[in-house]
Amino acid sequence: MNELTCVIIGGGHAGLHAFKAIKDKTRGMANGRRIRFVLFDKQPGHVRKVLLFRPAVSGEEIVVPWTRWSSEGIEFVQGAVTSIDSAEKQIRYTDGEGNEARAHYDLLVVAVGSIVRRPDPAQGGIALTDPQAAADIRERWLANLQKAARETSPEERKRLLTGVVAGAGISGIETSAELALAMREEASALGLNPSDISVYLLNAQERLFPEAPEKVSRKLEITLKECGVTVLHNRKAMREDAGAVTLTNSESLAVGLCVWTIGLIPNPALRSMGLPLTPEGQVLVDECYRVQGAPGVYSIGDCARIVDPRTGKADLMRCGDGVLQADRLGKIVMADLEGRPAPVHKSVPLDFFCIGLGENRGLVWGRKWGLTMMITGKPAWKFRNLAWDAGSMLR
Repeated sequence: MNELTCVIIGGGHAGLHAFKAIKDKTRGMANGRRIRFVLFDKQPGHVRKVLLFRPAVSGEEIVVPWTRWSSEGIEFVQGAVTSIDSAEKQIRYTDGEGNEARAHYDLLVVAVGSIVRRPDPAQGGIALTDPQAAADIRERWLANLQKAARETSPEERKRLLTGVVAGAGISGIETSAELALAMREEASALGLNPSDISVYLLNAQERLFPEAPEKVSRKLEITLKECGVTVLHNRKAMREDAGAVTLTNSESLAVGLCVWTIGLIPNPALRSMGLPLTPEGQVLVDECYRVQGAPGVYSIGDCARIVDPRTGKADLMRCGDGVLQADRLGKIVMADLEGRPAPVHKSVPLDFFCIGLGENRGLVWGRKWGLTMMITGKPAWKFRNLAWDAGSMLR
């Protein structure tokens, strides 16, 4: 019996859930042929990108080995895909040892996601982009606190005990809260006064989390203050140099650490793959996630421009949207294999956000049909952890 090979490029949330959805919907078979699933990713494991702040504050391991899912019936190849030949149904990739190779596919899912935007190197600081950058951040603030414990100059001690998180999206909010709490705990262990720790969160807008009502923004800011974070609104960092961060209003903050959390961009690796892209670098797909001009190729997640044909609204670059797309992709692939009409993309009319704010602190906010709900404290923290684990298929 011949096999049908389904290759998935990218082992983030969207890629893992795409595998699960296609496998579940087809039950591993298509027209009497067994489906063989192969996942390509350049990392040695699944990087839980939404938890990048964890190794920055606690050294927590957030890379899960691919063997965690081997029993699910998927093969893993560590390699960076360099191009896609849709006419020959082949991908070209560089393996973990740097060798060039090719692989055949019958079905292909491109789910390489996004990367964290990096500032210009001349702007200084450390961008929270990957586990190594997170480790560098942790090493920096730990060294600063150790120096502060020996420092005799009050001004220099204050600088060493001060950090800035530039960028107040959800990643910046979560990073600043966890960083302030970790720095306070370490300061206490070193005999320093925890209240001397200062962490600033620079928000370019007038309030935090503008997607929600103002009362949610106020609650977030109150909780951040309890953690030791001071939010500066209508502020953006221009650069960090010689222990000072210059802001857009020409103010300057003396700091020992500047962390950039300035959003996401589609994975630049897409630009070499030969797929049709938007000017912003996302893959062009139809209402069924099919890549234009490439039969048997689909794309979902942050790397794809996915638009609801009824409303013209594009999905955001959020993990939750990618997981919902993956579930629909399973139905689409099954319909395409059986030669019947496939379901089309449909935006979910639900605003739903989970924000972690340190151990036993969190905020969950949602809105549907004009109704809103907000959960805070320990229940929200538990819910956030469940969401993180579900996104990585660990539950």
